[in-house]
Amino acid sequence: MTERPRKRAESFKELRALFLRESDPKGRERSIAAYKPQPTDIVITPFGKSGTTWTQQIFHTLRTRGDMAFDDISRVVPWIETSDRLNLDINADQRAEPRGFKSHLDYDAMPKGAKYINVIRHPVDAAFSSFKFMEGWYFEPGSIKANEFVQLSTADAGYHKHFTGWWQHRNDANVLYLVYEHMKQDLEGTIEKIASFCHIELDDELFDITVEHASLPFMLNYKDRFDDAMLRELSEKTLLPTGSDSAKVREGKVGVNDLSKETIEMLEKLWRDNLASVTGFETYESLIASLK
Repeated sequence: MTERPRKRAESFKELRALFLRESDPKGRERSIAAYKPQPTDIVITPFGKSGTTWTQQIFHTLRTRGDMAFDDISRVVPWIETSDRLNLDINADQRAEPRGFKSHLDYDAMPKGAKYINVIRHPVDAAFSSFKFMEGWYFEPGSIKANEFVQLSTADAGYHKHFTGWWQHRNDANVLYLVYEHMKQDLEGTIEKIASFCHIELDDELFDITVEHASLPFMLNYKDRFDDAMLRELSEKTLLPTGSDSAKVREGKVGVNDLSKETIEMLEKLWRDNLASVTGFETYESLIASLK
């Protein structure tokens, strides 16, 4: 059989086709079924592009006092849904306690019996961040416009389904519910909350190490360790050309994007249609104001 040429998408239709070729529903199911939660496990569960990698780094720094001897943060805080695809033993011993994991699963699909850190982020910023992340990895820069990407990729309301499940369990004793925008405003307070939730003793030295290791300059200096190296290597063996030009660690600005008024209004309407009745808040801004 002739091998298909490896190329990045140049249209949203081609991007969907790439995702379809790469998808492995049975492997994903095996990965989820393989994970055996322990009561002290910490599973980091935001929707995509909502602070997952940042939270992984905070957590791993706290439990190891600053370990950076890894090539991919998801090798030391593994991604549950990809363990089968990456041939990882999801239940293997980790470098330090408590064990930590990453997941983008909705609440209903999540294996129960662990502790969970969920982070929410403004849907506009999360959608635009996803566009910037995929550009240069899965599709050629400039080939798909931001507005087209966001309008088509958010039509299935996956963000809202994920948000609903975790929102309904935000006050559970085994759930720490964080707000990305509040993390940006108060990193020190966020570190204290995560350490307390994970039962990690936070002395002054560890606090200072974690503030440094969770800072943007530090993570940019080690950005190759936060860019899904294992998944990139796998995708470049079978699907995509090598040398992707995309970065996970970015400034993560709040409310700064290249989206049109029409696209932003579409996302605001999706919030009202899917989440206003669930949360009791007409906007994301009013919701997070209530969580301060």
